[in-house]
Amino acid sequence: MSPGPPQAAAPVLLPGGPGDGGVLRALAGGLGDPLVVDPPEGGGPPYAARYVAAASLRIAAAAPEAPLLVAVGEAGPLAAAIGAAQRAAHRPPAGYVLVDALMPAPGGTTRDELRAAQNPELPADPQAPPGYRTEPLPQVGDWPDAPCGYLLTDPRHAPTARLAGLRGWPVADATAPGADPAAALAGLIARL
Repeated sequence: MSPGPPQAAAPVLLPGGPGDGGVLRALAGGLGDPLVVDPPEGGGPPYAARYVAAASLRIAAAAPEAPLLVAVGEAGPLAAAIGAAQRAAHRPPAGYVLVDALMPAPGGTTRDELRAAQNPELPADPQAPPGYRTEPLPQVGDWPDAPCGYLLTDPRHAPTARLAGLRGWPVADATAPGADPAAALAGLIARL
């Protein structure tokens, strides 16, 4: 049996969008009974601020003592802002795990700027709504404020996983055929 997250941590899955369904189902098994925060439906800009607000409200309703934020795909760059909202609500995150995601950066960067800096070969999502990739993301200057890790399940995100490793984060690679992303996630959480 795979070990779950630390007892004090309450796993919160932050999907980046509808395309994350397969990896979410695979990861949920390694987290026991995680809180899954669905991205807001429809609407227009500001996309990032709406996601952070919706996620923060959903987490507040569940009121976990120490959320362990597991940000998948497009939710990755927003993990710092969601964590800051939890700190403001006196629920400091127990940690962060980014899954096939770009890493948050201080200073109001955009998704396009993050991709250019962290993974320039990663193609932009052609289905992203107008302004999605170019809107400034929420600024958080004091991140990371808790242990971080990176789970790689899609080899297209290997450059970002390498950057996470250079930052001293534990990195779990679940890209090999037959790899179990849930077990890799559980092992990664145990190393935080």
